[in-house]
Amino acid sequence: MDAQFALAGKDFAISVTDKKVARSIVTMKHNLDKTYELTPSTLISVAGEPGDTSNFSEYIQGNVRLYSIRNSQDLTPSETANFIRGELATALRSRRPYQVNILVTGFDKNTGEASLYWIDYLSAMSKLPFAAHGYCSYFVYSIMDREYTADITLAQGLEIVKKCMATLKMRFLVDFPDYTIKIVDKDGVRELPMSEL
Repeated sequence: MDAQFALAGKDFAISVTDKKVARSIVTMKHNLDKTYELTPSTLISVAGEPGDTSNFSEYIQGNVRLYSIRNSQDLTPSETANFIRGELATALRSRRPYQVNILVTGFDKNTGEASLYWIDYLSAMSKLPFAAHGYCSYFVYSIMDREYTADITLAQGLEIVKKCMATLKMRFLVDFPDYTIKIVDKDGVRELPMSEL
């Protein structure tokens, strides 16, 4: 039961994930960061089976860094998303598929635009202005659909995040006491503490 959602404006993207790791009726961890920084301006957040998410994310992180070293340049968010989709598709057709849902957020320094890619465990991919994975999507999509505009500012984006969290707290059966909130923009990836939201 993961809560994972994100939104992208023209020059920023916000990624939000819960910190809880649970299986069946047992909560195993309350402080896991489910995001991985692939490049200075690209971030993925993962949801799914704990073993698969860490294995696949570390594999992707290592290969993206290897590409950067070999070619003396970083992958763009679009290139990163397509690489991830290809690796998930290859794994899906093998004996070891990954049960991983991913949101790729990033800022392309060539175009000066932020982007968000939604990728599921079946390797379906789509570029979207806002996205979610998990049960939280039943609650947050309506809020993001109503509040999101094409010319959204960072402050407005954070207000949407606050509304989504408040709705999850009030309506969702599972309590997520803490979230990891990360912002990706021209200055790179930075974490926003819950106290500053």
